[in-house]
Amino acid sequence: MKAPNEKTISLLREKYPVGTRIELILMNDKQAPSPGTRGTVQGVDDAGDLLVRWDNGSGLKIIIGEDSFRKLDSVTTVCYGKKEKWEDRQEASAYFLEAMANARGAERERYSMILAKIQMGYSLCTDEED
Repeated sequence: MKAPNEKTISLLREKYPVGTRIELILMNDKQAPSPGTRGTVQGVDDAGDLLVRWDNGSGLKIIIGEDSFRKLDSVTTVCYGKKEKWEDRQEASAYFLEAMANARGAERERYSMILAKIQMGYSLCTDEED
């Protein structure tokens, strides 16, 4: 496989800066972490591979184009004054959707407001009106 050019490497480093959280979908390697394992990007090497510190302690890198993974999209919510940082916007959305479905009245409105902000892509989603 041809090595990526400098521009491609630069774009990868912009898309996956140090500290980016990812989740493994599939890696064809006997030593690979299990699908669903999460990790933190430590950098992008000159071959265009993601250097990852997996939550299970592994340091196996991601080879873009061969391995499957997804970038986690974090979000912070504040509900009833309790602040919570979610690694994954999808998990936060599912939580507040279920909470909304099981609530009534003002409580339902509160959860609905947070859910709407999560789905609109806000990085901070509160139960207070803007």
